[in-house]
Amino acid sequence: MGLRQKIGFTIAVVALLTVLITIGLTYYLYEKLYVDKQEDLLLLQGRSLEEAYYEERNMESFQERLKWTADNSEADVIFTEDPMKLSASLPYGGAESETLITFEERQQLLNGETVTMVRQHPVFNQDILAVAIPLLDGDVLSGAIFLYMPLEDVYAPFESIRYILAGLLLLILLVVVWSGRKIASQLIQPLKKMEMISGRMAAGDFSKRIEASASDEMGALARSFNQLAKSLEEVESNRREFLQNVSHELRTPLSYMRGYTEAMLEGVVESEEERQRYLGIIHKETARLSRLVNDLLDLAQLEGDSYPMKMEPIPFGQLVLDVTERFKLPLEQKRIQLDLQLDEEAIIEGDPDRLEQVIGNLLDNAVRYSPEGEKIFIQMEQREEWTVLTIEDRGPGIPSEDLANIMDRFYRVHKSRTRNEGGSGLGLAIVKQIVMKHEAKIDIESAPGKGTSISLAFKSIALGNE
Repeated sequence: MGLRQKIGFTIAVVALLTVLITIGLTYYLYEKLYVDKQEDLLLLQGRSLEEAYYEERNMESFQERLKWTADNSEADVIFTEDPMKLSASLPYGGAESETLITFEERQQLLNGETVTMVRQHPVFNQDILAVAIPLLDGDVLSGAIFLYMPLEDVYAPFESIRYILAGLLLLILLVVVWSGRKIASQLIQPLKKMEMISGRMAAGDFSKRIEASASDEMGALARSFNQLAKSLEEVESNRREFLQNVSHELRTPLSYMRGYTEAMLEGVVESEEERQRYLGIIHKETARLSRLVNDLLDLAQLEGDSYPMKMEPIPFGQLVLDVTERFKLPLEQKRIQLDLQLDEEAIIEGDPDRLEQVIGNLLDNAVRYSPEGEKIFIQMEQREEWTVLTIEDRGPGIPSEDLANIMDRFYRVHKSRTRNEGGSGLGLAIVKQIVMKHEAKIDIESAPGKGTSISLAFKSIALGNE
């Protein structure tokens, strides 16, 4: 049995049981209410005869009242002045009639108590509803009134109701089966669509989506499934783009190295000077290839959840100053001035090696893209519980449409220029991962012709809170 059939069957069974219980309970309660009403009617008629007996004290008039009641009532009425011989007064009396009034019930009458009973008639073999009312003369039982009617007459109105209920039950059953199949189809259709799309996703096609207009749980499931498909599509797209970028980045230096090496092996190079130039190009491309591989390894490690960070309290100002010392030569070569405003008391918690890598990458970009004779500003300040480091240059800037992607792997604003200058396109992606590992913040502001400002915000700590 498929899921659709199971759901439809379950809905039908539950609904059918509910309807059966409801109809059965309604029928039972209505029947009981009707029987109780008939019993109350017998009691009311009996009480009326009892009052007439006490008021008239004329047996002839009382007998006429008994006859009138019997003629105008659905019940049979019997009066006896000797309650001990009540059975003999009943129609078709005899030994069988002794079972109509039990010894205990006779005792109740003798005690002045009204008796109600539902019992099978011994002669006609049918159930009757009966009421026996004692007539007292002081404290002495002087007679009894017995009113009874076949239960078949009581239940007669229910015969038509049974047919109506049976027809209603059949109609409800058909509606329930139809509704169950429809509901099951509505539930199963999105699941079957998900099954089909998941099969295509397994084959590498992430383009299909499920209609998720419903506001119920199935709609929420469809939206979650669509979000999963979108995420997987982005992952697959990023994977392909990454492989293309890596292949391209590796192919470029390898092509240079192969071309110049073949030229030297084939004897194309005649002078020592030209040979040295070729070797210099090969060395440069080898160094760039080495940096690319190292950056890829770094990024792969940082993107893993288990990469360990060696966290410790760090004098942040001193760490930044140590990094700037390594850039004295490139700064002098481009005659770039460095404007430092550091906070010597700033203490943050972090991995010193990784933070040096972050600042080194950012400062390297600032030096690389700054025109000769310009300034680079490095400022550190406290903002509430944060220590904020800002590195600002006067370079060409970044267009607004590129800012959102500037920290993606292999993303370049000026592709050929960056590659020729030796960048791998992974520096800012590595910076982003290291900053995330430190639970810090990074913000980039830039505009074409106005330079770039990158701010890093780290949680400050006090030495007493180590």
